[in-house]
This record gives sequence, structure tokens and C-alpha cells, in this order.
Amino acid sequence: MGKLTIKAIESLVRSGDAGKTNDGDGLYFQISKAGVSSWIFRYKHEGKAREMGLGPYPTVTLAKARELAADQRKVLAAGNDPLAARDFEREVKREAERQAQSRRVTFESLATEYRNAHGSTWSEKWRKGWLRKLELYAFPIIGKLPAAEVQTEQVLKVLRPIWVTKTRTADEVRGQIEQILDAAKAHKLRDGDNPARWRGHLDSLLSKVEKKKARQRQHFPAMKWKDVPTLMVRLAVDQSRASVAARLLILTGARALMVRFAKWSEFDLKAGIWSLPAERMKMRQAFNIPLAPEVVELLEGLPRDEDNSHLFPGQGKTGVMHANAIRNLLHGLGHDDVTRHGFRSSFRDWASEYTQYPREVCELALAHDERDQTEAAYSRSDFIDKRRALMADWAKFITTPPASNVIQGDFKRA
Repeated sequence: MGKLTIKAIESLVRSGDAGKTNDGDGLYFQISKAGVSSWIFRYKHEGKAREMGLGPYPTVTLAKARELAADQRKVLAAGNDPLAARDFEREVKREAERQAQSRRVTFESLATEYRNAHGSTWSEKWRKGWLRKLELYAFPIIGKLPAAEVQTEQVLKVLRPIWVTKTRTADEVRGQIEQILDAAKAHKLRDGDNPARWRGHLDSLLSKVEKKKARQRQHFPAMKWKDVPTLMVRLAVDQSRASVAARLLILTGARALMVRFAKWSEFDLKAGIWSLPAERMKMRQAFNIPLAPEVVELLEGLPRDEDNSHLFPGQGKTGVMHANAIRNLLHGLGHDDVTRHGFRSSFRDWASEYTQYPREVCELALAHDERDQTEAAYSRSDFIDKRRALMADWAKFITTPPASNVIQGDFKRA
């Protein structure tokens, strides 16, 4: 039988004297120095004295406090620590709530959130097209599903109807689904492997031949590699930022977006490395580009805008130069027949026809890793030293005046 009565408790509250009053069997009525009344369960577990709050008074009545204290004595009698048991119970409840929340977050809403989070570095055209492809092909099948319920079966239902007829689009949609589900896992909205992963998974379920054909059909108008040195001479005369951006693009074999949104913090000019974080790469994998001495010299001469962290700042919403700045510059020089992306092809053709560097080195220079999962597991190298030599040779070739740029053996080394 408890020692306290309701009248005794009300008297303690009126007095406001700080302290603990024993009701018996470990239950105490407590008044803090701030005058706050509450219930405390005091106990020993494994020789250590502990206190456990049971709630405030009068929200928790005397009868309820005795009931709660009795529950904790049962936990003690079973050899468990009441505080640890309560923490575990709360964690189970939080996990249940998290799972319930994950069931309410649909793939479609995650896709929109992903676009909003990452789209600031995309062109407006790409932003609209990115979501439009999902609206056409993915949302009708998996849009209303929670991320945790999107499995291989559902991904295949999206891809199979368009894999043969629209392979390139299907592969882009596959990549988008993979990115969104990776983000969902990072937010703890799903577990396990990504069902949209190509290597080691979907490559066993969908035709590799069709994907290879789709890549071969993706041609960009490109300048012949023998003509690039002449263009570089013309660009060197122009001191505008667009010209520097164009030369950086050509010298490094980078994509236009990589150059346009380049930040000074990504460059270590002393080490000669451009370190691109995963979120800035098409395949969402961090990538290092070795910089030839000509690139370092070019960037050392580029003025820095202290109010903007980008190499090529602009006045628009993105804070960087206009998306068409390089293209407009090339068109102004009379090169309407080439694209910015085409210079990657110019570099690749030069590497194939003019050098004897291994294919995998040339492909990795463009951030193309064509090794399968088994090869990648045994060969983790990014060939940075070989790529540095390759890019140095490319820079030397395209910055050498055309009249003296005779094909010689000095570039033809493995």
C-alpha cells in the first residue's frame, strides 16, 4: 500500500518545496527547484542506482504513477533494465513510424524532389526533359509505389516495352530510376541493392546488343582532330571567359556542364588535378581529371570573381555563364557544324588514330568505364598516371601551331 494520498500530494504542490517524497516500492513524487511536479521511479540494476521519469503531475495521477511503477518492477524482476527497455520500445516505435512514412512517399514524389535538389546545375531543356521521360514511361507503372516496393520486376515492366524500339531513351530512364532509388536509400526509405543497376544485374536480363547499338547511334557533329590545333590558335587570341571555357573543354575532354559549373574549390593547380564530386558527374561517381601544364597555365591566368565561386560566373539564376556561351562563340568563328560535346569525339579519334594508349585508358579519360563488374573488382585503378600522360600529349598536340604539328612518333607511346 502506498504512503502518499491525494491530499498529501496537493499539500506538497501548494508548499512548492523542492525535493522527493517516497510513496514506496521505488515510486517518488518530485518537486523541482523550478516548482515542476512529476513522478520518479528509483531502482538499482546490476548494482547501479538509476532514476526513471514516469511523467508530470497532475497529467499522471497517483493511481497511474503506481501502475507505471508496478510495470517497471516487472521489467526488473525479469532481469532487464527499465530505462534500456523503454529506449528499445521507443526505437521500435520510431522504426514503425519511419516505415509508415516510407509507404506514404511515392516514387513520383521522390523523383520530383530529386529534380528540384539537383536540377539547378541542369539546363532548362534538360530539366523539363528529365521529368518528362519519367512521366511518359515510369510514372504510369511505378509512380504511385513507395520506393521500398520498387523491385526488379517493376523496373523491367518500365523498360521492356521500350528497350528495343527506344533503347537510348530506355537506358536514360533506367539511369534516372537508379539515381532516384539511390537517393531513397540514402534517406532510409528503402534497403538492399538497387534494382535498376545495370552492371551485374539488369545486364543479365536485358539485351546488351540493343544498348550498344543505341550508344553507337548517339553521334554528335565533331571537328576532325587534325583541325583542332587551328581552332585553338583562334581561341587563344580571344581573351573572353567563353574562350577560356572552350579551351578548358577541349583540353580536358570534359562535358559542357562540367566546365560551365566548374568551381575553383574543385581544382588543385599545384597537383594538377580537377576533382569532380559524384553529384556533378553523369554516372554519379566522383572523377579526377589530370591537368596538363597548358591547362594549369590557362587557369592561373583566369581572373577570379571573389563574389562567385565558379570559374565562369554569370548574371542569370544559375550564377554561371549562359548555357550557349561556348556554342555562340564557336558559331561566331564559323563553326556551326560542330557541337561542344563533339570535341570529346575529336579527342577520342585522335587517341585511337594518333597514339597507342590502351583503349581502357582512353575511355577512362572521358569518364567511360567499360569494364564489367568482375574486371572492376580486380582492377580498381583509375589509370591516373597514364591518363596524365595521355592528356599532356593531347594538350601538346592541340596547342602546337598547325604548321609544325607534324605527326611524329613522340606521341605514339603506350
